[in-house]
Amino acid sequence: MWDPGPRALFLLLSKNWFDIYRKVPKDLTQPTYTGAIISVCCCLFILFLFLSELTGFIATEIVNELYVDDPDKDSGGKIEVTLNISLPNLNCELVGLDIQDEMGRHEVGHIDNSMRIPLNNGDGCRFEGHFSINKVPGNFHVSTHSASAQPQNPDMTHIIHKLSFGDKLQVQNIHGAFNALEGADKLSSNPLASHDYILKIVPTVYEDMSGKQRYSYQYTVANKEYVAYSHTGRIIPAIWFRYDLSPITVKYTERRQPLYRFITSICAIIGGTFTVAGILDSCIFTASEAWKKIQLGKMQ
Repeated sequence: MWDPGPRALFLLLSKNWFDIYRKVPKDLTQPTYTGAIISVCCCLFILFLFLSELTGFIATEIVNELYVDDPDKDSGGKIEVTLNISLPNLNCELVGLDIQDEMGRHEVGHIDNSMRIPLNNGDGCRFEGHFSINKVPGNFHVSTHSASAQPQNPDMTHIIHKLSFGDKLQVQNIHGAFNALEGADKLSSNPLASHDYILKIVPTVYEDMSGKQRYSYQYTVANKEYVAYSHTGRIIPAIWFRYDLSPITVKYTERRQPLYRFITSICAIIGGTFTVAGILDSCIFTASEAWKKIQLGKMQ
């Protein structure tokens, strides 16, 4: 009689006790057409879900959060502004930009990093300016205040092409009010009226996958139009942009699904699909076998 040694006995017992994936001999299995159809459908379904999960894993998602802070502390308390506005009925020699704020800044006729482009054969003007403002409430306005001689009837009808703050964010998945006044058309308004645009500026941070941050600003806007008078007569009209900063910062962060979550999803897809398909196949097979027995009983 064969007497297995301790090592062989241990291997035999470990195989019998620890193998949870026990195999069924092939001669005890029975292939069916229904099982083949279910298997093909199961594989196609798994492939579809796998490709969907793979697409989601490769793509980046953008997560946003809110907090109270000044995100761009290295800016020196400044915000870069880009303004592009057309005044089709006001000569370029009369157009100027004035800046005021609560820190005592009062600058009339700001000309640094600005251009005045004649329109309508010199009768109109397109003003393009790049300047900075302090992070305190204030205003900047387009007017004729800096002109050497004031016109009798200045026409402040205008179109705003662009007004933005901070860096430009070219991200498709972010739909914010970074240029809320784009396309504002006041050509049909009273030529002698002043225009007030009241802006609430919201600091915005965008952090990409590499950790690089860009600082921009969204803003909401309300506006009013009026003709102003004082005891000396009508006040020279202007286009005012009055701004205040929100203490709330919006942060957008690019993220990608972690690898372990992707692997977990794939395992759940494969295991769940095969389990459900197996149950379905077993039910169909059991029902067909029962039907065959009923038919055989009828034939007898």
